[in-house]
Formats: sequence, C-alpha cells, structure tokens
Amino acid sequence: MSNVIGIDLGTTYSCVAYLEGGEPRVIPNLEGLPTTPSVVSFTQSGEELVGNLALRQAITNPANTVSAIKRLLGKKYDSPEVQKVMKKIPYALSAAKNGDVIVIVDERPITPQEISAKILAYLKKCAEAYFGEAVTQAVITVPAHFDDHQRQATKDSARIAGLNVLRVINEPTSASLAYGLDKKINQTIAVYDIGGGTFDITLMEINDGIFHALATNGNTFLGGEDFDNHIVDWLIEDFKQEHGIDLWEDKLALQRVKEASEKAKRELSFTIESEINLPFICSDEDASMHIQKMLTRKQLEKLTGDLVDRTFPFIEQALKDAKLEPDKIDEIILVGGQSRMPLIKKKIAEFFKMEPVEHLNPDEIVAMGACIQSSILQGDMTNLVVLLDVTPLSLGIETENGRFTKIIDKNTTIPTKKTMPFTTVETNQRRVRVHVLQGEDDFAENNISLAVFDLVGIALAPAGVPQIDVSFEIDADGLVRVSASDTSTGRTQNIEVKPSSGLTPEELNKIIKRSAIPPDEADIDEQA
Repeated sequence: MSNVIGIDLGTTYSCVAYLEGGEPRVIPNLEGLPTTPSVVSFTQSGEELVGNLALRQAITNPANTVSAIKRLLGKKYDSPEVQKVMKKIPYALSAAKNGDVIVIVDERPITPQEISAKILAYLKKCAEAYFGEAVTQAVITVPAHFDDHQRQATKDSARIAGLNVLRVINEPTSASLAYGLDKKINQTIAVYDIGGGTFDITLMEINDGIFHALATNGNTFLGGEDFDNHIVDWLIEDFKQEHGIDLWEDKLALQRVKEASEKAKRELSFTIESEINLPFICSDEDASMHIQKMLTRKQLEKLTGDLVDRTFPFIEQALKDAKLEPDKIDEIILVGGQSRMPLIKKKIAEFFKMEPVEHLNPDEIVAMGACIQSSILQGDMTNLVVLLDVTPLSLGIETENGRFTKIIDKNTTIPTKKTMPFTTVETNQRRVRVHVLQGEDDFAENNISLAVFDLVGIALAPAGVPQIDVSFEIDADGLVRVSASDTSTGRTQNIEVKPSSGLTPEELNKIIKRSAIPPDEADIDEQA
C-alpha cells in the first residue's frame, strides 16, 4: 500500500508527516527543513517558486509574491476580512465573476485554490523524494472554525495538486491525537491553537484511545499576521510622523517593514529587545531615509495585547458550551507558531491556573496528528483509536421573516441526525422552499448559504396545518444531507449538500489539466 501523508497547510508555514512504526515523523522539505513557508512567487522569467525560494523573492518581487493565501480560501472579495487584509499586502486582489476573491499576478487572475495547490504540490514532491515513490493520498488539516466553503476550497486545492483527500480534520483535534496517542490516560485537555492566520480553542476528552471533542470555538481571521501588522502599523505611523511619508504606498518598502516586523516578533519570544534596522527605506531629492528602532518585549506586548485578549472570550464560550470550569482542564496544549509568545503563555497560565505543556513542537504537532488520522482511516493502527469530532457551526434553515432556525447546534458530536417539524405559512400552499444555512446569526442573510431545494406537491390545507419534517444528517466526514417530507402525502425531497469553493466542476477540471496532472486523475463528476 502506498504511503499516506498528513499535511498541515498553514497560513505562514506548512508541514508534512507520516507514520513509521506507529510513531509520527515529520518529512523534511527539499532543503532539509521541517517546515516550509506558505509562500508562492511568480518570477519575470515565468518560474513559479515555493517555500524558502519564494520567500527570498518577497522584497525584490513583492507584487508577484503571494503569502498568507490560506486566509483567502473560500472568501468573497467584498467580505470585511478581505477588504481589511488587502490594505496590508503587497500583491493585488480582485473579484471573480461569482464574487470570490482572486489574486492578480502579472495582470492575470489566479484563484487562492491554485496558489494553495502549488504549496501542497511542493509538499507532495518532498514526500515523494523522501519515499522514492509516488504519493497520492493525504489527510489535510483545517482550522476548526473553517466553514464548509473554506473546507471545500482546501479539498479543491489538494485535487489540483494531485492528492486524494481521505479526510479533512480540524487542526486542534489533530494536535490532540499527536499528544495523546500512546498515553493511557483519562484527561480533559484544552488545545489553544493560534497560527499565522487563525485562532481555535478546542476542549477534548481523552479516554483510553477515545478522543472526544467536547466543544470548539475560534476566529478564522485572528493570528500571527495580525500581530505582525500591529508592529507594521507602529513603524509606518512613526515614520510618517517623522518624515511625512506614507510607506503604505510603497510596496517594496512595505514588504521590507513587514519582514522586519515578523523577525522582531519572533526574536522577542526569546529575547528582551530586538533592533529593527532598515537602511535606505526610501529617499527624496535631498536624502535617503532609514528606519532604526529598538522594540522591547514590553512594547510588543503593549502593541499586541489586545489581540491576545481577544482570544479569551472564545475560550470562555467553549468552556460554557462544554459545561466545564477552567479547573476541570487537566492539560493545556499550545499549537501554532504564535503560541510561543511569552505573553500568551503567561495569560493562559493565569486563566487556567497551570502552566501549559512545553515539550511539544507547536509547528509540527498538527501534521503529526494528521498522519495518525490517515493510518486510522487505512486500518494500519495496531491500537484502538476512536476520534469523535464536532460540527463547529450550527446548521439549519431559513424560516418566516428571514429568520434562521437551527436544527443541529454547533459542537454537536458527529455523525449525527436530527429532525424538526415545520408547517406552511399560506392556505393551500403546494410548494415549500428549503434554504439550508450554516452559522450562528438569528437572521438568515447573515449566515452562510449551503443549498436551496423545493418540496412540491404538498396536500391542500389551511396555513399551519401540514407538517413538514426537515431532517439534517452529518456523517463522520462532515458531509451534510438534508431531506424535507410532507407527513400527510409522504412526498419527500432529499439533497446532499456539496459545498462549493467557488470553482465549478468545469473550472476545476481546466485548472487540474493546466497543472499537467494526468487526465485519469483529473476527471471530476460533473454532477458534483
């Protein structure tokens, strides 16, 4: 049987792992490093560079070097998150015909799925070089609070890269697998996961090989990139006050400031102060200007403390959903590179009144858990491991006056099935439109639309008399099936909710073929 890999497709860094002799191992990239920058650069000569090679292009070729693409997967161009981030990146964004966000590289549009696929294809290539044979199957992790569109966009990226995704697994859940695989323990743990672009908190119960997610919460637009941007804002505003020049207008200068900010932030996890020195950041007719600032850890904590504080309401809500108090948590696992920040460790220790686990590598543990899950799915695990995850967002339908009625609440263990009765709002109504939604807002328009279908042929009756049973079913892969049935006539309409990443099957086929994947691997069911 060919090797199955686990991939953590991160906002800033990605990692790939496999299971060897029952132990998860990280596969080094082609430069021998355990993690790969999630960066893709398009050069003037037509080359496409990935990872460290792309990162080195960021200053000399900022407009065509794409980073943090994970934040744009499954997003609409006019969404508040995209409008916010586009002001802080050196590459251009635009709107596709369907409203999705796309990246503009050398005046040509390229989807976030295609760019993510280039990162995944590089990781696939690293694994193939390591094994000396083709790799075609993977388990890929996503933030726990990714919605269905974002999850499907991730799967489409993998398809473009030539990978068959056995399962998409939540990042905190994956980390808990790597933490508790060989531990004969009964524990309740909190996984605090803050990476480059996203934050998740997941509460897990581990009981002799059974991993049960109790509750999850988080923000898909809160991570290390935001910490970097706070430092960037500080440096650019200070420079503007001193010289009257706005560096936001200079893409090259902006990229240099951003790289220096990230470097200083990383250093301040281990040192008390860091010098930011950017000579010749810009010039005018009279002289060249420079940035030379000393940033202390105390200043960094003052600049970014609000971001750390923003994570705690999510922790409190997750505890509330799981009906737990902080003192009922046995261990805290820190995941994601941003979790190395001393202020985060300090505030977590104060909140839970215990020190977080320190011996785990926050950059690698998610990929390790993914490869464990791949072995579970393949039946290769010698010890019994059962993973019970939860649905991160509520599912329901639109009802009268544009309201959203939840049928399956967030943090429900999957697989699950639930039925709720509804009725008609008009006399002799023969048709009911079922609008399937995902989210937490009370109004339908503020949630994510997943599918729409009609139940026709309802028996003639006064308004409020017919009983329409709407059933939601979610399987272990998170696939949603919805049915509506008129109890008096027995008429039933079913739909399998197949979320779209914004790419139609035809568009996805074209991209796969353009990526030079053999046709037999590229065929996609046109009805999907």
